[in-house]
Amino acid sequence: ERPGGVEEIKKKTHLNEVKDGTKWCGDKIVLDRVNLQIYEGEVTTISGLSGSGKSGLLKHIIGLLQPDEGVILFRGKPVSEMSRSDLAGSFGQISYMFQGNALFDSMTVYDNIALPLIETTRLKKTEIHRKVLVRMKQTELTEAAYKYPSELSGGMQKRAALARALITDPRIVLFDEPTTGQDPVRKNAILSMIAQNQRKLNFTAVLVSHEIPDVYFISNRILALYDHRIVFQGTPEELENFNHPFMDEVINSLEGLQKELTGLYSKRQFELLNHLQLKRRKGGETFCLVIFSLGQLDAIISQIGHDAAQEILRNMGLFIDKHFGAIGGISTRRATNEILTVLPYSSLAETERIMEDFIAAFNRQAVPSLEEGACKFALGGDVELTILAGAAEGQSRADIDALLEQARSKQKEIGRLQCAPGE
Repeated sequence: ERPGGVEEIKKKTHLNEVKDGTKWCGDKIVLDRVNLQIYEGEVTTISGLSGSGKSGLLKHIIGLLQPDEGVILFRGKPVSEMSRSDLAGSFGQISYMFQGNALFDSMTVYDNIALPLIETTRLKKTEIHRKVLVRMKQTELTEAAYKYPSELSGGMQKRAALARALITDPRIVLFDEPTTGQDPVRKNAILSMIAQNQRKLNFTAVLVSHEIPDVYFISNRILALYDHRIVFQGTPEELENFNHPFMDEVINSLEGLQKELTGLYSKRQFELLNHLQLKRRKGGETFCLVIFSLGQLDAIISQIGHDAAQEILRNMGLFIDKHFGAIGGISTRRATNEILTVLPYSSLAETERIMEDFIAAFNRQAVPSLEEGACKFALGGDVELTILAGAAEGQSRADIDALLEQARSKQKEIGRLQCAPGE
């Protein structure tokens, strides 16, 4: 669950803080009186268009650059006042996943992952070997241990880069444009991989991204960098109501990719369409919403991998949009494993009849192709994926969040994918 509310934020620990940070490069400004906070144990995304100053800001956060004006704090202490030993100890907790992976072509996956331990620690070979095996297992790379980067797929290269970034047990991991150059499904798979490992290992993650809005699904906080300044910092939900040119130039310019990624409306497009429909409804007219979910997503990922899980979610989205879009329904990705569909002017009884037709078509047409994909990518053991759905009815002024909880409480299994690896 994402944190929320002022009182909860007050309880959090500031890991990094920038106060009035300003940086010049000749007569060109790089950062203009930047103020920001990064909280420990969270996923923070720095979002902005190319050239807005994201890379420069990242270098300041990790201590590679010092501002010309202002101050950078690490755990409440000004970096400029820290001794060399304090700096080494503090910033030694930080790891970095490079945009282009930066794997050494002449070294195997195993050697690439082991390198930071060999270079920066005095661990024995047996302990290094143990740590490398653990990280490779966590990132699904055991079978690729002695392959070279050129022999890996793009997704496996990303996993190798992540394993190397995590090998020193860092408390902070920085991700510089982690999804650049990937196809839409793999972009979401990489974000899913980052989120799952962050929850599992409890490190603080800072992502720099100018790409798909789906990065917001894994983020606790968003920092909006616009014209070299931080113009917003808050939760993804709060960003939805942020009235600023950033929203037009950054978010709106990316929303077309949402359709390509999931076959669904972006959250902002969905909210706009739903708001317009609510305004058109007459008093007493009902509508229904249906919440679909893929059960136990983390367990499923461990069996079929991030890429396959995202492909399944995308194909689910396409099928749901095709079926309900034809009768006026609008659908969006609500969370990493949830798809929300709203049926305007529908009663619960009518929606239940529509769902009967959908479930029959889903099991007849969608399940076989989804099973084929799951079997193709399965990593080991029998794979079982459960598709759930639940519906709730409301009126024009109904609280959609309350209706969502009603729909979730009524979720039942509508389909199941079963197969064994290699089928």
